[in-house]
Amino acid sequence: MNVKKTFCIILLFLILFSTISFVSADEDRSYSIDQAFIELTVGNNGLLHVDEKYDYSFDGKFNGVYRDIPLKSGESIDNIKVSANGAYPVLQESDNNGYKHLKIYLYSDAAHTKGIRDCDVTIHISYDMSGVVTLFNDVGGLQYKLWGEEWDVGVGSISAIINLPGDSGNTYYLNPQEYNETSTLNGNTIIAQTTSIPKGEFYELLVLMPLDDFNDATYAKHVNQNGREMIMKNLEDSVNDRNFWNTTNLALGLVSILSPIGAALTYLRYGREPKVEYEGIYERDLPTNDPPEVINALIENKGSIGKPNIKGFEASIMNLIDRKIINLYNQEDIETGTKDLLLTFNNEKINELSSSEKIVFNTLSHFATDNVLNLSRLNGQLSSESNAKWFVGKIDHWEETVKDKIDVDKYFDDAGSTMISLMAFGGIIVGMIILFLGFFTNLSSGLYARVGGVALIIISVAYFFIDEDIFGRWTKEGRVFYLKWKNFKEFLEDYSLIEEHPPESIVVWKKYLIYGTALGVAEEVYDAMKLQVPNISDYDDGVFMYHYYGGYGLMHSAFSTSEAAANPSSSSGGFGGLGGGSGGGGGGAF
Repeated sequence: MNVKKTFCIILLFLILFSTISFVSADEDRSYSIDQAFIELTVGNNGLLHVDEKYDYSFDGKFNGVYRDIPLKSGESIDNIKVSANGAYPVLQESDNNGYKHLKIYLYSDAAHTKGIRDCDVTIHISYDMSGVVTLFNDVGGLQYKLWGEEWDVGVGSISAIINLPGDSGNTYYLNPQEYNETSTLNGNTIIAQTTSIPKGEFYELLVLMPLDDFNDATYAKHVNQNGREMIMKNLEDSVNDRNFWNTTNLALGLVSILSPIGAALTYLRYGREPKVEYEGIYERDLPTNDPPEVINALIENKGSIGKPNIKGFEASIMNLIDRKIINLYNQEDIETGTKDLLLTFNNEKINELSSSEKIVFNTLSHFATDNVLNLSRLNGQLSSESNAKWFVGKIDHWEETVKDKIDVDKYFDDAGSTMISLMAFGGIIVGMIILFLGFFTNLSSGLYARVGGVALIIISVAYFFIDEDIFGRWTKEGRVFYLKWKNFKEFLEDYSLIEEHPPESIVVWKKYLIYGTALGVAEEVYDAMKLQVPNISDYDDGVFMYHYYGGYGLMHSAFSTSEAAANPSSSSGGFGGLGGGSGGGGGGAF
């Protein structure tokens, strides 16, 4: 396999140089954010006004910049305004998976006909946020990321001003502390300056304020419990935890070489695929009769072969819709003018279902009223902690049920991937010890230990993101199974192949869409379908309507909401924990 050969070459370079940096950059252009200015104003009504300025330096041609602002449950954002010095901006707003996405096109002329090139531009973004300031029974709190870990690049420095509603009794913390250059509190104003913050890191403010500073705080989040002690404990625990891992670091840099050597030997022993006689170029028909959730578990979820993911759950829903066990239709919401997706359930056919399909059927019907589930409103039902915990438990049960009915050993030998997982855990632990020794020595040779420790941690963490079939391998039967379904997936992704060999009926298109969902290429299938069947949106069929009216997005939102609501201690209860604040997010240029 070419991927495996490439990976082995990378490992050889790691052996030679002990550590390696992967830099992804466009040869013709680059950009940096030299400085950021953030000003927060906390109103006595609980509203948070945010002003952001970013000094971009562009080298090459660019179309603009973007900013992603995450919104937790109960938070909202309004009054977004954008301006720029050095370019003419045009703003496009959208909401995407719990983020407010701001796409700012930049033009060098007022007519908006020419993009920008080789210039410096200052972007100014302002907005109001509700539900971010939190009022407990004993204290008001604001935990806000002045810089998020999702930015595409780091920042040269941040200048921050925080205006508080009162001028006494305020306490503030800025973390991580290694990025603090200066900070002061004068009356009701906090002024802070940071050092440079690298890509992938955050910088966060936590401020505690007297409750008397808030009057009619309609824009604040209210929590009926005492907060000060809990906040301080969470902050202390998370800061101590960060300091512990920052200082528990590694020496003996040459030890990092053992990890890639061990990985190379593991690949040579366990990772090479068996030779099979299958030489198919593409598969036009379904290679096997397995249900879509099984194909998802074996082919799509390569991080844990045999365990399905959300795409498999949705494919199972679509399969039940196709079989008329679940019926789907749309209905206009009079209040919003949008189309709601409604599901009804044919309980007479439940005995036709497999054990995992029954879980899908019962999970959805549980939230139905008079046998009708408004899928567009499922997200709201799952904001309840009890509903969310029940839903998450059912999804976990479904995943295990699908996994149990697959004889994974028949298809895949995971001895190599298991060994790499053990190496990853061990490498991280050993790497931390080496870094610890490197930072606590006065000898210049401590640099070698620090570099070796960082390299070992990076290599070890990278192992967790490697697909199981890199170091594990398919059995002969599994290899043929995998290659056939891989070729079928490639067929679904290739417009030219589908155009050359189009399905004979709409029934086949539905199968393509269901299994395309399981394989993560539903959008490509639907785009190809629109080219071959231009009036596809006119078909009164549940499978097509599920895709056309955004069933994927509704279920994805439901999953996200249930996970957050099922673990309230990680959101509201964890207020004060390092890195758990509102705001932050990221951005970049395009």
